[in-house]
Amino acid sequence: QVQLVESGGGLVQPGGSLRLSCAASGRTFSRYAMNWYRQAPGKGREFVAAITRAGDNSIYADSVKGRFTISRDNAENTVYLQMNNLQFDDTAVYFCQAVGGGQDNYWGQGTQVTVSS
Repeated sequence: QVQLVESGGGLVQPGGSLRLSCAASGRTFSRYAMNWYRQAPGKGREFVAAITRAGDNSIYADSVKGRFTISRDNAENTVYLQMNNLQFDDTAVYFCQAVGGGQDNYWGQGTQVTVSS
């Protein structure tokens, strides 16, 4: 089992920044690729960003490319999502996911990000 706890969400004005964290405990963190997803009100869960186990490669949804950066610190068992130039459409609950392959994947409980003027 892997337990994931997101933090860092909040209320921010358009153009502002937030840094989300996802702290992992349980199994060896470096065994898992890590993803960030988000879910806006009334919509399905949407992929945001992913990072490899070693942190040497990452991919992004087109909607956040150039504004968001995913990173990880395997020594601290934490993955981050730096979000810059936030827009109204970025309002959502943000979830982290640990992916180990097959059924070995886990979700956090989410953290709310609200972009509002």
